[in-house]
Amino acid sequence: MDVIKVSASSRTSAVAGAIAGIVRECNRAEAQAIGAGAVNQAIKAVAIARKYLQEDGLDVICIPEFTTVEIDGKERTAIRFIIEPR
Repeated sequence: MDVIKVSASSRTSAVAGAIAGIVRECNRAEAQAIGAGAVNQAIKAVAIARKYLQEDGLDVICIPEFTTVEIDGKERTAIRFIIEPR
């Protein structure tokens, strides 16, 4: 399963569709965001994806956690969102 990388310029509906599709297929999705704008877009996408999945009879939860990623040789702190059925 790939981690969905969300940026501040990501379209929330596109990210939500990706989250919903992965949850339907793999029963779990992960999204990752670095920075306030990206985290904002990611959490809005999770809310939209939750609504999409409710229409399919799935109730999902989101578990946020800190993680460290390496970008251009530097360590950055990111927030990873784990989305899975309740």
